[in-house]
Parts: sequence; C-alpha cells; structure tokens
Amino acid sequence: MNTRHQWITTPITADLVRGALELERTERGILPHRLPARARAQNTDGQLAMAEAQPAGVRLVLRTRATAIELDTVPTKRVYAGVPPRPDGVYDLLVDGRLAGRESVTGGNTLIIDMTTGTFEHRPGPPATLRFTGLPGGDKDVEIWLPHNETTELTALRTDAPVEPAPDRGRRVWLHHGSSISHGSDAAGPTATWPAHAATLGGVDLVNLGFGGSALLDPFTARALRDTPADLLSVKIGINLVNTDLMRLRAFTPAVHGFLDTIREGHPTAPLLVVSPVLCPIHEDTPGPTAMDPASLATGQPRFLATGDPAERASGKLTLTVIREELARIVRQRSADDPNLHHLDGRELYGAADFAELPLPDELHPDAAAHLRIGERFAGHAFAAGGPFSLPAGARNPEQARK
Repeated sequence: MNTRHQWITTPITADLVRGALELERTERGILPHRLPARARAQNTDGQLAMAEAQPAGVRLVLRTRATAIELDTVPTKRVYAGVPPRPDGVYDLLVDGRLAGRESVTGGNTLIIDMTTGTFEHRPGPPATLRFTGLPGGDKDVEIWLPHNETTELTALRTDAPVEPAPDRGRRVWLHHGSSISHGSDAAGPTATWPAHAATLGGVDLVNLGFGGSALLDPFTARALRDTPADLLSVKIGINLVNTDLMRLRAFTPAVHGFLDTIREGHPTAPLLVVSPVLCPIHEDTPGPTAMDPASLATGQPRFLATGDPAERASGKLTLTVIREELARIVRQRSADDPNLHHLDGRELYGAADFAELPLPDELHPDAAAHLRIGERFAGHAFAAGGPFSLPAGARNPEQARK
C-alpha cells in the first residue's frame, strides 16, 4: 500500500456499484455478477458461468474530492493452452464522464483453458492493487470501470478523501443483451466496448448483459432482462446460435417469440430493439458449429472456421442469412401489436465495406477500431431524433443539461 496519503477505507456496497445485477460476498471481498443467483442456479454451462462473472459494463461510481484512489482486486486471468498470453485486463478511470486514466494490474488467479480438450484448471493467486493518482481536486464524479473480460473480485477501496455514492443524474437506463461482441471481445478497454461507447454517445446508463459465447435464448436470461429495471432495451441475437449449432429453424422461431414475450412481461411498453448479427463471412451462408483452426495456433493469432455444410440449410440448419431474414419477419409480425418493438439489421453496424477495411482478426470478432465504429453507428441509429431510443419531443437529456 502507498503510505504517502492518509487513506480512508470505504466498504464496497451496492450503492457504489452500477452495471451489476447482483453482488456476491466471497471470502476475499465482493464479486459482481451480471446474472442473478436464480439464473445462475439454472445454468450448467461453464462458458456462461465464466462470462456472466466477467464485469463488462460494471463500474464503481463515486462522488469525492479525492486526488488518489487505490482499489484492491483479485482478477482471474485466462490463459489458453498453446496460445500466446492474453493482455492483462484494463481498468478505465472516468472523471466527470471523461476518460482520465487506464491501468492494468498483475497478480490474481489464473484460469488455464485447453480448447482442444475443453478442460479448465484454476490456480489461485494473490490480490493486486490498482492505483490512480493526480486526480483534480474538488468535488467530482469518479467512475472506475472494471475489466470487461476478466473476472474481478473487489476487496478494498481506499481514497485520500471521503467518498459517497454519486447522485442520480436522471439518465435513462439502457439494458442490452448479446454475444461476445456485445460483451467486448477485442475492445481496447471497458469503456471502449461498442455498447459502452454507444451509451456514452447516447447519454444513458448501461447495463450490459452481453455474454461471450452465451447469447443462446436461455429462458433464465430472458427472465433476468424482464426483472431488471430499464427504460430502453435491446437484444442482439444470432451468432452464438450458429457457433454452437444449438437449434434448427423450427426451434429458433418460437424460441425468439418466447424470449421477447418474457421480456415484455416486465417491460410492456419500453422501446425494445432487436438487432440481427453483424457481418461474419464464414457463417453468412455456412452453418456451424464453429471450430478453432488448429493451424492458426502456432501463428499467435487464433482463427475460427465454419465446419457446417451449406447444403444443410435445407434441413433447417441456421446461418446468419437465415437468422437475419427470420428476425426481420418476426419483428414485422409482432410490431403490428407492439409499436415500440423495432428491428436493426446488424450489417448496418458492420457490413461488407467495414470488413474490407477492418477485417475480423480471428474471422469472428471485431477489433478495437471496429468496436468504436459499431458503437457510433448504433448510437446514430438508436439515439438520434426519430430513432427507437430517441427522447420524446420537447424532452431534454439530463446529461446534456448538466453540461
């Protein structure tokens, strides 16, 4: 611990945390979850268990005069056997809504994943200390966004001045669900995932239920969306259903209807935007499942392959083209009785021209620059005047009013 400051330790409580649906008390501290305990109890998939505990969109939000902050954490770092080590997770510091620092920490636990056998090995490690200094004096809103791709237990918060929960600024809450692309995949940091970037541009508070590999129309996820307070909702559906070859078209259509029905039980009139997949050439017309290309492991840049047969579309196998067409049809059908239900073709966020300029490095996930572009385009579509998330005529965005 740095001793140059007179530190004040503040308990980490729910009123200091945003973006999590639940906080679990562990032996070491607090573990944010993005699915509630009831949903976790119904899940048997290790991939989803890992993804929901990675705090994409989760942040500490404080009001303070502090010029120095320390946060003790226990990160869990993923290591894939045979693949070069991943970069350490990133913590973003925002002061009055502006990025003021970006740091990583070493230490913590290690999760070793063997993708060829599907096995996991967990090795415990020591806590780590994140430190931000040189903050401006005076009262300010401070946010520490946790690594979007690294499970993070919070063990202690220290500052050189008292802290209190940041006041409610009256911003609307946007609740989003999607796949690893929504989770953050290869974004540069937690505020640079496309949903976080879009939320900043739209002046809304984000709750991100993007789960890497796990946007699979699970009923418990639909119930979590139903039960989470929100003003605006979006669901991005498709790529993981192809990746996993989970269902055929016969099951897909009623599953989408059921998913939307459940969300509407809790949010009957809120704007709800259904987003189809962004462009992914390997799966546009070729079904899954998706597999790692073994030859790519030696290159340091893993790449994915589509292993299905295009001829299997005739028997109902899903491709991204099939999913886009069916989602558009479902939304057209339902919107006749649900005027607040909207549709967005994901290729408007990232399409053929974008792939030519910013190709998917692993054939599946956008890179950091593409995340920002997708976020800008989503905000331009959803939050602009006349968009599905636009403010009513005459209303003023509280965030803009504060500035």
